[in-house]
Amino acid sequence: METDRRLQILNAATKSFAQYGYKATTMDLIAKMANVGKGTIYNFFRNKEELFHEIIARLIDEMEQVAEASMDPEASFYANLHSALFSILEFRKTHQLMLKLFEEQKEMGTPAVNDMVEKIEEKIIDYLKGMLERAIQAGKIKPCNPELTAFIMFKLYVAIIFDWEKHHDSLSKEEIAEAFELYLLKGLQN
Repeated sequence: METDRRLQILNAATKSFAQYGYKATTMDLIAKMANVGKGTIYNFFRNKEELFHEIIARLIDEMEQVAEASMDPEASFYANLHSALFSILEFRKTHQLMLKLFEEQKEMGTPAVNDMVEKIEEKIIDYLKGMLERAIQAGKIKPCNPELTAFIMFKLYVAIIFDWEKHHDSLSKEEIAEAFELYLLKGLQN
C-alpha cells in the first residue's frame, strides 16, 4: 500500500513537472494530481527538490535502458556507439519531461532545472566514457582520454541533432552516422 502511494505520488509529480515545469509545480498541485493529502507526500519526500531528484534519477535509468536496448551484440563498436547516442538524444528530444526541462532551462534558467540538466548530461557522458573504456580495453579503439572523447562525441551529436535543425532540414539517422564517422572517427585527412 505504501509502495503504491509512493509510486502514485512519483507519477503525479512526473506528470506535473512535464506539464507545468519545475518552477510552476507545487506540492499542492502534486497532491491534487495524486489524489492524496499534501501531508502524505511529506511522509515519503522531505520537499519538492527531493521528489524532483528521484524523478530525474528514474529518468536517467530509463534513458540508459533505451540506450542498452538500441545496441546489437553482433554490431561493431562504432555502430553500437552511434545507436546508443542516437537513441539517448531521440529520447531527450521526444520525452515530455525532458522537453519541458530544456524549455524551462532556456526560458527561465531555473537553478534546480539547470542543475538537473547538467546532471543528466554528466550521466550521458559518463555512460559513453564507460563504453569507450571497455572498447579501449578490448582493443577495439586506440587509447584516448575516454572522458574527453565522450564529451566531444556527446556535444557533436547534440550539435548535429539539435543545433543543425534550427536552420536546416533534419538529418536522417544514416546522415548523422556518416557525419559522425567522417568528422570524429576518420577525420578529414585524405
